[in-house]
Amino acid sequence: MNTPENIAEDDDTPAPAANQAEGGPAQRCGLIAIVGKPNVGKSTLLNALVGQKISITSRKAQTTRHRITGIRTLVNDEGGGTQFVFVDTPGFQTRHSAALNKSLNKTVLGAIDGVDLILFVVEAGSFTLGDAKVLSLLKPGTPAILVANKLDTVHRRNEVAPWLRDMQQRHPFDEFVPMSAKNPRDVQRLLSICERYLPVQPWWYSEDELTDRSEKFLASEVVREKLFRLTGDELPYTSTVVVDKFDEEKSRAHGRMVRIAATIIVERDGHKAMVIGEKGERLKRIGTEARQELEKLMDCKVFLELWVKVRSGWADDEARVRSFGYE
Repeated sequence: MNTPENIAEDDDTPAPAANQAEGGPAQRCGLIAIVGKPNVGKSTLLNALVGQKISITSRKAQTTRHRITGIRTLVNDEGGGTQFVFVDTPGFQTRHSAALNKSLNKTVLGAIDGVDLILFVVEAGSFTLGDAKVLSLLKPGTPAILVANKLDTVHRRNEVAPWLRDMQQRHPFDEFVPMSAKNPRDVQRLLSICERYLPVQPWWYSEDELTDRSEKFLASEVVREKLFRLTGDELPYTSTVVVDKFDEEKSRAHGRMVRIAATIIVERDGHKAMVIGEKGERLKRIGTEARQELEKLMDCKVFLELWVKVRSGWADDEARVRSFGYE
């Protein structure tokens, strides 16, 4: 196994965590980008690697729209260990050229610049034009691991070996990891492999941190996940969620309470009616499921109010795309 000799520098790299003293136990830390076309399981893999859900998932393509950092710190008996800083990215979009899609692709390109390792995620046994487009973005000199995900869905395992040989011809991958993100043993094996590619340096975050994203951001993402899960293919993926209010207060009964007001943005009146549902039942269910999950994530009492508004053509409007929080 070749260890990378040159570690790319990133001006946006966080400062080392304050509690790490120089000369202490050996520590490793580095950036790992998770890339791939839409719907290959990147967010599910990120959540498994971190050990907790921080990135939303659904069967709808392009569910992930932001660069989301997930942090996993494994401490050894000597007090050292490894901190994995994973970067989940949107699926690289090749079919549409709207302002939203351009923003998402820009996020992907920014995420793979200056990382220590790239996990290129594909469905085991499959390679499409979409996969090829993402593969073409990988830069020479940055170690890359082929993660052949969803191995549990492959019925003819004897076909995987020749497929892997074909993938090696497409790109000089440093490792091949056939796996299922739903299998804990596979996830642990991937962590062990990734560890070897990270440089020896102090951790950037405290060992109990899981993400660099705020609770307000997570709130909008959880609502959007429930929106997509409960509307299925009926609702276009361009629908989004904007958090208008996020207020935290103390509570005698619950210790901590958060009041959230959020707006679901759709492009047509018909989509608005679809989200609200008959007698408001669908919107109520979206709110209930989002609130219950947020209470688990944030370990507090949550009051959630949801509205639905129509903003025609927002995904093609660069200014509005930025105003809704996209880079």
